[in-house]
Amino acid sequence: MAQRSNLAVPFEVPVLALCFLACVATGLELSVNNHAADFSLSTLLGPPVSLSCLVQNSSQAEELLWYRGDGKVDLKDGNKVNVSNICVSPVTESDNGVTFTCKLARDKSVQVSVILDVQFPPRLTGEESLQIEEDKDVTLSCNAKSNPQAQTAWYKNNTTLTLQQNRYQLYQTSEVFQLAIKKVQKSDNGTYTCVVKSSLGEGRKDFHLIVEDKKPVFPKEAVIAAVVVVTLTLLFGIVARKDKIFKVW
Repeated sequence: MAQRSNLAVPFEVPVLALCFLACVATGLELSVNNHAADFSLSTLLGPPVSLSCLVQNSSQAEELLWYRGDGKVDLKDGNKVNVSNICVSPVTESDNGVTFTCKLARDKSVQVSVILDVQFPPRLTGEESLQIEEDKDVTLSCNAKSNPQAQTAWYKNNTTLTLQQNRYQLYQTSEVFQLAIKKVQKSDNGTYTCVVKSSLGEGRKDFHLIVEDKKPVFPKEAVIAAVVVVTLTLLFGIVARKDKIFKVW
């Protein structure tokens, strides 16, 4: 048995080598929308996007596979051999950054990928009212996705907001825009507007900030001490008059 195993190896290696050389010799490759290499496809929200995968330099029927990310796309039988088409419809925000890959079924290393670059303007509307006590901190937050990434500006009562050092702070990520105000004062009353703008459009949101009078704060320790004093006074009074109370009864 050992001799048969040794004899089998030389025959298997040439077969694999011949298959590999056959692929190289024929120059078999794929193209998606006439791209033979990976590429990015820019599109807008709504209209469908068609992707067409074609086998190049093949003298036989070749089965094709499509993947969305890591998930395999179900294809009809008539849409698998030598040419395969898929359609993304409608295009949504969730399709942005998604990779679609066409692969050769018998050799998945032969493939072409396309990344969808879905562009859309920032969507931000509405208003919000906030009541905050004087000397407390408040944060105004705008959540707005967009592609390309948007820039933000803040206004107070329709005038560009002047940032007061150590009191106003701005925070920004790709989707969240915040204005933090430390120890609000009566002068902070007003309408603050967050404007988010990109090359495709803009959105805005109003915040009506109402600063209320600072509420009086009673020291907790003093309140507890007062309750204890009153309780003890009542107890001592009852004990001191217990004889008179019992005589009445």
